[in-house]
Amino acid sequence: MAGHRTDRVSEDIRREIMAIVRELKDPRVQDKLLTVARVEVSADASFAKVYISAMEGIEVAKTAVKALKNATGYIRRQVGQNLHLRKTPELKFVADDSIAHGMDIVRIMNELHTDNDEEG
Repeated sequence: MAGHRTDRVSEDIRREIMAIVRELKDPRVQDKLLTVARVEVSADASFAKVYISAMEGIEVAKTAVKALKNATGYIRRQVGQNLHLRKTPELKFVADDSIAHGMDIVRIMNELHTDNDEEG
């Protein structure tokens, strides 16, 4: 699969999984600020690694990944039906702390900005 096609399929799968996660009734994912940080699809589109991140931190993301692993069959079926892919990739969910890391960077930048305002 060409690079741009893989990127497009990855983005479509990411968007679709986000919509499906919002509809899940599992209490481990319900009312949590979860996001699909990124999706990496293999060259032959048979596997997809889905990175899940949570605003509350990595522990919430790990709990959500456990719930999503239990619902993998349902999520995969919904992705296949909604995206009309020839081959629906096998999904692997991974906890990611990119949102928490980004929030830390923003906090540090705000602190630096405040320190510079106090000096100047």
